[in-house]
Amino acid sequence: MQDILLIKYGELALKGDNRSFFENKLIKNIKHALSDFKEVKVEKTHGRIYVECDGDIEEVIERLKKVFGIVGITKAKKTDLNLDEIFKAAVELMKGHEGKTFKVETKRPNKSFPYNSMEVSRRVGAAVLKNVKNLKVDVHNPDVLLNVEIREMAFVYAGVIEGIGGLPLGTNGKATVLLSGGIDSPVASWMMMKRGVEIEAVYFHSPPYTSERAKDKVVDLCKVLSQYGQKIKLHIVHFTDLQLEIYEKCPPRFTTIIMRRMMMKIAEKIAQKNGSMALITGESLGQVASQTIESLYVTNASVSMPIFRPLIGMDKTEIIDLAQKIGTFEISIRPYEDCCTIFVPKHPATKPKLDKVIEAEQKMEYQKYIDDFEEEVIEV
Repeated sequence: MQDILLIKYGELALKGDNRSFFENKLIKNIKHALSDFKEVKVEKTHGRIYVECDGDIEEVIERLKKVFGIVGITKAKKTDLNLDEIFKAAVELMKGHEGKTFKVETKRPNKSFPYNSMEVSRRVGAAVLKNVKNLKVDVHNPDVLLNVEIREMAFVYAGVIEGIGGLPLGTNGKATVLLSGGIDSPVASWMMMKRGVEIEAVYFHSPPYTSERAKDKVVDLCKVLSQYGQKIKLHIVHFTDLQLEIYEKCPPRFTTIIMRRMMMKIAEKIAQKNGSMALITGESLGQVASQTIESLYVTNASVSMPIFRPLIGMDKTEIIDLAQKIGTFEISIRPYEDCCTIFVPKHPATKPKLDKVIEAEQKMEYQKYIDDFEEEVIEV
């Protein structure tokens, strides 16, 4: 009998002919998450992935809870296909649970096993009742569901620790996120990573108007996001000269939307170099003047790449709740402004017209800034 972790995954099982691609990527990501543990073994067998390890199992579980594609983690016991061994595993598991009622459910994909599912459940239940005090059977609403799976080996488990679900990171290409130091864009990054997208990040830095601590916020946000499965390449673009050009030469009501368009153009250029196929932003419809449907239309027109906005239908409370869940909120609320919050006009246009914005940005020579921007690249 051996203690293991069974890994449960949801929508991966619906992938048809591509299923093995997603499963193999998930296994690779699990191994990466546990790479600093000694004696870790990850195996796939007939629709199950299981992890064997000699280290701190609770720490292993905490790592696995941050692996996209895992919907559940179960502490299980693996035994030979022997009823006595299965009985021992079931009794030991149930002694560790506080419930007063239980039910046994058996799955038997291995049809060569001489006892059918109902017979296994009945015999395991009888063994538990005989050896664990103060337990009763309740087939309708049990406190504990004791599962037995008869495969090439037997697996006995009870209870599931929730994972974060989604698709394995790296199964849906790469995109580049415009990452500020605020609450929204790190959450948008996480949501796209959850759909299997690898990310690179672009941060626009405007010293002396934005401090080094503002940049440090973004680096720390990348460190949190990297805990979910990948090192993140961060492009720190020096934006001061272009930002001053915008605010000196463009009509005040259009400065914010023009700034967004310039950011998109630079981010697209970086994305094309790094093999990304889309841009990601943390915009939520109607949250601020640059996020009205008219403003988003004008912003979209600045680039040819698709722009993913996973927060588009969420309100601020929902975004904050998710930021707290994933561990970025406390960093995001540090009181250091990014370049999006400086030089904000008193009366920004909320319904800009594309032709008017293009006419306004012709008042400056922005192309030289797009072609020759300075950047610092670090991997977090």
